[in-house]
Amino acid sequence: MCQMPKKGLHLAVGDNLLKAGANPSQAMFLDIMRQQAYSARRWCVGVALRRRCVAPAGADAVHENRRKFVRLLGTTGLCGLAGLGSGPARAEPPPETTRIRLSKLRSICLAPQYVAEELLHAEGFTDIQYVEVGAGGPGAQMTGSGEIDIGMNFAAVLVHALDQGAPFVVLAGIHTGCFELFGTNDVKTIRDLKGRTAAVLSLGSGQHVFLSSIATSVGLDPQRDIRWATHPPAEAMQLLAQGKIDAFLGFPPDPQELRAKGIGHVVLNSALDRPWSQYFCCLVAANREFTLKYPIATKRALRAIIKGSEICATDPERAATAFLRLGYATHPEPTRQALREIPYGHWRDYNPEETVRFYALRLREAGMVKSAPQKLIAQGTDWRIVEQLKREMKT
Repeated sequence: MCQMPKKGLHLAVGDNLLKAGANPSQAMFLDIMRQQAYSARRWCVGVALRRRCVAPAGADAVHENRRKFVRLLGTTGLCGLAGLGSGPARAEPPPETTRIRLSKLRSICLAPQYVAEELLHAEGFTDIQYVEVGAGGPGAQMTGSGEIDIGMNFAAVLVHALDQGAPFVVLAGIHTGCFELFGTNDVKTIRDLKGRTAAVLSLGSGQHVFLSSIATSVGLDPQRDIRWATHPPAEAMQLLAQGKIDAFLGFPPDPQELRAKGIGHVVLNSALDRPWSQYFCCLVAANREFTLKYPIATKRALRAIIKGSEICATDPERAATAFLRLGYATHPEPTRQALREIPYGHWRDYNPEETVRFYALRLREAGMVKSAPQKLIAQGTDWRIVEQLKREMKT
């Protein structure tokens, strides 16, 4: 029997101790202990889920498949012939605005919000815009500036932007890891990156922030110990194949393409390797003014994105169609493979607040964040809507 850590360990907050007179190192130590307790609890949950997820046989399989089918219908909001939303959505007042602007970029991780387009129509939005953004930091800043109303982004990038004062609110988690680090034969572990060249899309991008947090966790200084090279994904993959760079951190479908072509090898997979796999990779954030001015629209938009995540989990082909429709140059099969591999549909199963805390601690260690984790949580998150949706949406 797996014994989970008691919740008392989970409630110690280093920032409260700072107020009580503890020194910063003691406070950070207790925050790290809190993270370890949370990781242990997630591991126990994972064991329990694996024990429960044995494939059914015989008549049990029929009942299980019927249950999944009914869940899919309820999740997508397509129970009615016209594709209308769920009962709670119809019972709510209409959105205060019928315009909604979401981020758009070449990242399959964001597929739930692309799938959500028809669901947003069912939620009462008539003017649905997808605004092209740069990966990572630029998208977070555009959400803060109001150019984006709501959208998904990588957790560490959002934490970094909150620390810089970007006025947005993190609302929910969508899925766990999707990044993969590929290396040459000389890079077998994260520590092997010392003195070597790693390619990322740009400094401040999700890849750069994420790999910096990983490097810090094994004792490397990401600013001194790693040579950063910025290249578009296609160029970086070619350079890795030629041995001109030592490592590349990729978004889907880049890892799937690298594996298919036999380029490099996987050093770290954030969907599988702990502790990264125990926390959300992508969170939903909305412009703060938008959430205050249009609370009903915010809830309806978040519900559509969450339902989009459930569709990605149960119907990856439909999600692939929505992504390929955007027109980004990518091969269809790696796209489909990525959508089968990304752990969508677990928005209930992980704790978004612990995700913010985890990355705040890692980035603080890396010198990329100055604020204490609890300050960022207090000022930049609001979990009330997602908690309502957990109660209202059928499981």
